[in-house]
Amino acid sequence: MKRLAAGCFGALALALASVLALGACGKKELPPEPPRPVLTMVVAHDGEAMGVTYTGEVRSRYETALAFRIPGKVSARLVDAGARVRAGDVLARLDPADTGSSLAAAEAQLELADSDARRYRDLRAKNFVSQSALDAKETAFRSAKAQAELARNRRAYTELRAARDGVVDLVSVEPGQVVAAGQTVMRHVSDKVLDVVVAIPESRLAMVRLNQSAEISLWADEKAQYRGVLRELAPVADAVTRTYAGRVLLQDPDERIRLGMTAKVTFPPEKSGQKNRSTSSVPSAAVFQKDGKPAVWIVRDDHTVVLRPVSVVRFGETQAELGDGLMPGERIVIAGVHKLTQGEKINVVAPQAPQ
Repeated sequence: MKRLAAGCFGALALALASVLALGACGKKELPPEPPRPVLTMVVAHDGEAMGVTYTGEVRSRYETALAFRIPGKVSARLVDAGARVRAGDVLARLDPADTGSSLAAAEAQLELADSDARRYRDLRAKNFVSQSALDAKETAFRSAKAQAELARNRRAYTELRAARDGVVDLVSVEPGQVVAAGQTVMRHVSDKVLDVVVAIPESRLAMVRLNQSAEISLWADEKAQYRGVLRELAPVADAVTRTYAGRVLLQDPDERIRLGMTAKVTFPPEKSGQKNRSTSSVPSAAVFQKDGKPAVWIVRDDHTVVLRPVSVVRFGETQAELGDGLMPGERIVIAGVHKLTQGEKINVVAPQAPQ
């Protein structure tokens, strides 16, 4: 039995050794991991022809809040929002009952004062009254006359009229409503003189100036091109957006332009202080922050990447404008910048052209 067990154990050991030997002979080395595919693009300078472009809104230069000069109850509103009016048109009326009564009382007092003054003039001519008595009646007459004129004016103030031709773009009162003196009831805008209102960031404030020429196009009709000039620039930044409001006068507007339209305002580079400055626009995702400073991954000829510092002029919604640090023709990484390491070899993938 012992010989049989020893023989079986030896045979089993020999078979196991044979299997291990065959496994060792069949083992192959694993191929190296392929380079990571990375989306890239070739840098092209924007050059000097792009200028600085802002998006703005077409607004009227004259936007007037209309209000009654006296308090009262609104008896009629004669226009709606969007109505086109001419200078002198009646827009709304107040109930004239109170002002009518005041005018009647003032005219009665004026008639009485006039009669007293004429009678005292005759009496003074006959030396029946003193000069001081006549002076008192003359003063009372002048006071009554002024009160009557004031009452006539207040009666006229019950009608709200348009000061110039234009459009009513806001109505905030209804018939039957009681309003205070000076309370805004409508807003009137003139569509003869138009501006494009833009917001200029403080980083760009030094690149614009008053009376600077601009090129204007409409978002609704890109073929509509106009000339403009920066006529006004706010001296104080908006507390929320930290931008400065600029108003660009729209020269020679036509019927294609409507109030409230979106417009693009471009300041040519030779006028905006960028004549000698060339910039590059790259996707915002291409900018990598290294130690708090902006940089991009440069792809070398051997498809390895190296980090290069750049200067950012401004960030947009999807694009970043770089001032320097890149040369035309260089290839940069535009996606997955946080997953790369210095000197890593990549598989270059170019962005697909739009269909």
